[in-house]
Amino acid sequence: MAFLSSLDISGSALTAQRLRMDVVAENVANISTTRTANGEPYRRRYAIFQQKDGASFSDALNRSLSGGAGSGVRVTEIAEDPSEFKLDYNPTHPDADEFGYVRMPNVELAREMADMMSATRSYEANITVLNSTKSMAMNALEIGK
Repeated sequence: MAFLSSLDISGSALTAQRLRMDVVAENVANISTTRTANGEPYRRRYAIFQQKDGASFSDALNRSLSGGAGSGVRVTEIAEDPSEFKLDYNPTHPDADEFGYVRMPNVELAREMADMMSATRSYEANITVLNSTKSMAMNALEIGK
């Protein structure tokens, strides 16, 4: 049934957005981590999303118009932000260089909070779609009574 594919699509979006929120939470948790296992400061990470079947938008639109359903979304990669680390002057810090500067993670709290709000709103929107689909299915079952 076509409405079941809507549940699958919303489910895939919920999974992807939850993973995105996990990545943001990890970034915020490591906002002050100046040394990781590789000896460098923590590097910001972000989720890269892709349509599940990898089709183009026009292919998905044509499939939808012909009665087929979409395929949802998936996270293909958790990538690292290549931007430069911030320098903080703190000569007493154990990771300070010979000039007293500490390389800090390239994580910005404002950016992470905006990312978290966006992921939360997307998650809530997909919950609404899921509940609407469920409600329509229940109403359809009531017609047969």
